[in-house]
Amino acid sequence: MSVSLHDQEIACQQVLVEDSSVFSIQWSVFPASLATEISSQTLLSRYLSYIRSCTFTIIRPCTLSNGIEFRLFGTGKSLISFLPAVTEGASVVLRICGGLLVQPRQCERGELRFGVEQQAEGVRVSLQLSDYCPLLLGSSSPSTLRRWLYRITQAAIHRLVTVRFLILLHRDLTGAKATIRVVKVKVREGRPT
Repeated sequence: MSVSLHDQEIACQQVLVEDSSVFSIQWSVFPASLATEISSQTLLSRYLSYIRSCTFTIIRPCTLSNGIEFRLFGTGKSLISFLPAVTEGASVVLRICGGLLVQPRQCERGELRFGVEQQAEGVRVSLQLSDYCPLLLGSSSPSTLRRWLYRITQAAIHRLVTVRFLILLHRDLTGAKATIRVVKVKVREGRPT
């Protein structure tokens, strides 16, 4: 994939894997000249600010001593809770540990990974959600109705939010409005959501 200031390709995959957990990845390769302007830690920080603004503060990421919570405005209730961020190579990882949107028996599963990697063609910026067990699916064998409902709500919103985040990040860092192309990729086996 060649990188230009005026073109941006965003790769996406969202699937339910065999155990009905969610795997979702979105990435884009930014120009190599931006390598010093973005790290996985700044990616996380920008993403948390973006969640607050794109939801009109309805969802408020709160950094606490025991992790990060995406709280619903006015309630203090966490939609999704994470342990403190840990660095793993070129990524910062938030491990899921609870929240209203997580199946109660699966609170210790799943992670949200923010990656920034140097590649020959530029800087690959990625967001990956894996092993997530949404409450909406209900169990490891969700009904067709639950899968459909998840697909048209949470899965669609997650994809829209992450793609839009990558577009805005690219525009902010390059100072240019790019022509966007979203492409499907296959990273993992699973049922498309």
